[in-house]
Parts: sequence; structure tokens; C-alpha cells
Amino acid sequence: MATPTVRRLQLGNELRHARLKAGREQAEAAKELDCADSKISRLELGQGGISKGDLKLLLEFYGVDPDDVPWMFELARTRSTRGRWNGYRAVFPEWFRMYVDLETDADNIRQVKAEIIPGLLQTEAYMRALHTSSVRRNDEEVDALVASRQERQQLLTRDKPPTLSFILSESCLRRKIGDAAVMREQLGHMADVALHTNVSIQVMPFDAATSTGGISFNFTLLQIPSHGIAADLEFVYIESFDDARYLDVKDAVSAYATLWDRLQAAALCPKESLDLIRSVCQQYSE
Repeated sequence: MATPTVRRLQLGNELRHARLKAGREQAEAAKELDCADSKISRLELGQGGISKGDLKLLLEFYGVDPDDVPWMFELARTRSTRGRWNGYRAVFPEWFRMYVDLETDADNIRQVKAEIIPGLLQTEAYMRALHTSSVRRNDEEVDALVASRQERQQLLTRDKPPTLSFILSESCLRRKIGDAAVMREQLGHMADVALHTNVSIQVMPFDAATSTGGISFNFTLLQIPSHGIAADLEFVYIESFDDARYLDVKDAVSAYATLWDRLQAAALCPKESLDLIRSVCQQYSE
């Protein structure tokens, strides 16, 4: 079953779809529940829970097919999340925790990176060199950061892994993090991962003939499958130094998907990219 964050988002998506299909306004739904319009809005945005009684009233009001009702009640089930972000997971800032849940439940992840190798592809040595050189942290904090990132990487090898696609600037390969041994191991590992059937890695070379200005924008596209009547959840994740944006408006998602397509067309194909990764890896051996 999906993570609590994704369950709320999926239920909100289902309720919005059901309301629109029924031709009802949020104000009408609020009147049916005898609540403020803002409660319906929060429910559809996945920002709040709902009681079984209120959910039953809404589903009947919207005329939802009885075959779809059990799925919606399953999404609405409350499960304790106490302790989910304790221990080494406490290293995740609050603004990043939603991303961890989305990533966990996504079946398609597409990521563009301009300088640093994506976390899902990093080796332990690369992680440690990155965290100890970029920010002053003690050993315990670095250990927690490494453990939390390695836990996220488990999705690469789970029974039903997502489709993972990466477009990386050549600078990701040449930006030296740690010493030559760290980079050699890192690029060797990335070359191995690139051979997985569910993984695609493309490199945007410095001398790409096509306009490549969009490679400077780091972003991640995530698609979370829906098992109900509504469409899949789609998000664009954009991270800054101390915060992040989660875009799910259709026009914004479409704009970034178009940018992805342009970058993918301009980048080296997976085979050429693998050759370049191996070539740069070899240079760290010289």
C-alpha cells in the first residue's frame, strides 16, 4: 500500500474526479457535509483526512460506482505515521519528506541534473565526500545522511522497480567530488546501473550541437499510478538550498515534460552516454 502522503493525494485526486464527473461544485459538496468550502478544497489537495461517515456521504452524493468505493475507503484508512521520520530518517528536512514518499510510490521518475550525480546513483564514498566537503557536519550527521540515501536507493532493486531516466550534464561526470579513487568507483558504479533494464542514463556533452540551456534547470518528474477512476498523479519537484516546490498543475507539468523531451533529444543516446561515462572513468585511473 502507498505511503500516507501518497494515499492522501490519491484520495484527493479521486474525490475531485468524482465531483467533476458528477457535475457538482465544491460548495455543494460542503453543504452536503455541513462544512466550510475550504474543507473540500483541502481534501481534494490531499491536505487533510476524512472520516468514514463523511466519505460515505460524499461518495453517495457524487454517485460513485459501488465497485470503486472499497478502493477509496482503503485510501482513507488512517495508519499511524509516528516514528517514520525518527532515527537516521530525521535527517530529511520537512520540505523533502513529501518527495521521499512520492519517490517511493512512483512508477516513473525522470531527473535532470547539471552538476552533481543524482542521489539514487551515488556510491557511499561519493556521498561521504560530498557531505563532508560541502557542509561542515559531524560524523553522526554524515552517517545518517548516507543511511537515509542508501535506503532510498533500495527502490532500484525491489521486486517491481520504477522506470528511472536521467539526463546529466557532462559536468556531473567531471566535477571532482573526493579524490580520483572516489570518482573512479562512482562512475564505474553508474556505468553498471546504466545496464539495468529499468534505467536510462543520458549525458548532455559540453559540445552538444543543439541548444541546451535547459540543462541548467535541475528538476524531477514523478508519476504515481492510480488504481482508481482518476488519472495518475504527476508532479514536478524543484529543489533549492533550503526549500522545494511541488508542481502538479497540468500546464506546469506539461511545460517541464516538454523541456525534458527537448533535453532528451539533444543528449547523447544511452549507448553513447555509457561510452562517455566509461571514458571519463578511465581518465580518473590515469
